[in-house]
Amino acid sequence: MSAPPVPANDTGPARPGPSGHVRWIVCGLLFAAVALSYVDRQVLSVLKPSLQKQYGWSETGYGDVVFWFQAAYGASYVVFGRLVDRIGAKAGYALAVSLWTVGQIAHAFVTSTAGFTAVRIPLAMGEAGTFPAALAAAGDWFPRRERALAVGIFNAGANVGAIVTPLIVPVIVLTLGWRWAFILTGLLTVVWLAAWLGYYRRPREHPKVTPQELAWIESEPVEAQRPVRWTRLFAQRQTWAYIAGRFLIDPVWWTFLFWLPDFFAKRYGVDMKSFGPPLVLIYLMADVGSIFGGWTSSRLLARGASLNRARKTALLTCACLAVPVCVAMNAPNLWIAAGLIGLACAGHQGFSANLYALPADLFPRWATGSVVGLGGASGALGGMLMAKYAGWVLQAVGGYGPIFAFASVAYLLALGVVQVLTPVYQPVDGARLQAQDS
Repeated sequence: MSAPPVPANDTGPARPGPSGHVRWIVCGLLFAAVALSYVDRQVLSVLKPSLQKQYGWSETGYGDVVFWFQAAYGASYVVFGRLVDRIGAKAGYALAVSLWTVGQIAHAFVTSTAGFTAVRIPLAMGEAGTFPAALAAAGDWFPRRERALAVGIFNAGANVGAIVTPLIVPVIVLTLGWRWAFILTGLLTVVWLAAWLGYYRRPREHPKVTPQELAWIESEPVEAQRPVRWTRLFAQRQTWAYIAGRFLIDPVWWTFLFWLPDFFAKRYGVDMKSFGPPLVLIYLMADVGSIFGGWTSSRLLARGASLNRARKTALLTCACLAVPVCVAMNAPNLWIAAGLIGLACAGHQGFSANLYALPADLFPRWATGSVVGLGGASGALGGMLMAKYAGWVLQAVGGYGPIFAFASVAYLLALGVVQVLTPVYQPVDGARLQAQDS
């Protein structure tokens, strides 16, 4: 028999004392991994304007690089989601990091869009394990009340990675050449891997966890790991809410990540040495949005709001932040454009922190990785379609206006779909997921 779901407004035990902070160290490791994954995937986008001139890439050729990255990412997301459910966060993350490090360093040995497409496939396959493993670790280490905040914190690592990349890549390129940008950033993940393998344990196995912190972490019932059928997952409205939400919002983030340096170069004449300041502004704003989104729902829960109200209030607030980006293409100067895009990125990250918490909120822990995998695949599929669309728009039209128009409404659409499919956040009964197919 599965344990009954914890009521969303359960107050739980008192918070642990100052001695109980191992879970936040784990969150710090997750933050660093997410940051490194975004450094590795963004190096190419920073180099794109200069490599495009040097090697004669077309817009549609670069669009194909993005397309196949996301195809491999989406397929591997499903695989890693299932794999993490079976082998756990520690082994799953170690495998993912090892795979993407090989792919990142291999970028140094190709020059064509076809070559970059080939080496980005193992990068995508490994990076697909980032969020399934991170969310599984968050499910192990954080009770529901802190989970969105923890997700918001490590999700903010994406923005730190996006900030660091345009600052360090020009320095590496001007000093050692563009190939070393891939080699040195790839080697950073080896350091993280050693720290992860040396420190990470499940809460009950960790020698530094105090009894108070363990009681707080285990304030929700924990069910034994077990297999889950795809057919049973697809029969749940909650699964489709997460899939549809990711399909609508992920393409916006991928587009910002892979095309912003190109947008600034084309619209405002910014070169590689000058990408840093506007991108730093954008991703600092995104960092604030990520933590704000997680904090908002966690704060509402602490004040006694239902899980449904807390999450959806945060989702609506963050969705509204993205609306003004529709006029970014016509902004009179670089900094106004960067501010509008930064506001949208803040909205995205805050929205994501709460949407990413949905599987852990509504599904048994042993099923969350599979649901996360399906959502990641859906988001990657949306990103693939957007990559093709963006390549076509830029080749044929030459402007980013239609792309920003979609970004401005994507989050409100996603919230509408989530509301229709899950008007109330009702946890899925684990027994139903285990029922035999007829």
